[in-house]
Amino acid sequence: MKSVIIVAGGKGLRMGTDIPKQFLPVKGLPVLMRTINAFRQYDSNITVVLVLPREQQEFWKELCIRHGFAHPHIIADGGETRYHSVKNGLAKLSDEGLIAVHDGVRPFVSQKVIARCFEAAALHRAVIPVLPAIETVRHIEEDGSSVTVNRDEYCMVQTPQVFDAQLLFKAYGTDYSPHFTDDASVVEAMGEKIFLVEGNRENIKITTPFDLRIGEVLV
Repeated sequence: MKSVIIVAGGKGLRMGTDIPKQFLPVKGLPVLMRTINAFRQYDSNITVVLVLPREQQEFWKELCIRHGFAHPHIIADGGETRYHSVKNGLAKLSDEGLIAVHDGVRPFVSQKVIARCFEAAALHRAVIPVLPAIETVRHIEEDGSSVTVNRDEYCMVQTPQVFDAQLLFKAYGTDYSPHFTDDASVVEAMGEKIFLVEGNRENIKITTPFDLRIGEVLV
């Protein structure tokens, strides 16, 4: 059994628009619909849980009617933080099979990466897609100075992050910590090792007007 929790709680502040970024159109289709489409194209039977702030849910339903978007999905309420949003999404699922967690504003994840994550999670229980750091990386010291570090020792993390369902439920049974920056960090806090697979560079997170323009090109 495969499920995906798509977290879409953005308010679009960096976009400079009143419309939350996940609802903005890319070549005529809202970002969030493209994201759901990516997982439905991977597996038409996958269970999709969409986590949205309650005040955005009616607008989403109107968008679905306007675009004739009929892919089945379950809606869960967004929480105070990403941790709480994912926890609300988990409440809509059972602890069976594999569960992916994906950013709603990453519509260009490839089919190969989704498949790679699910296949690896069946063996390794906790999997995240990553890309190598290609820029020079510097570490900021406490005194404000900085030093170059070996970029080969670092990678850039993407989603979907895919986990054994029972493991993910157990991880989200722990108390919230501000150190939880993604789902892997929640699972890792229990001492679980995280397995890395190759992501895809097009799998950008659309958060700024520039990202939106790049998205238009990618489509």
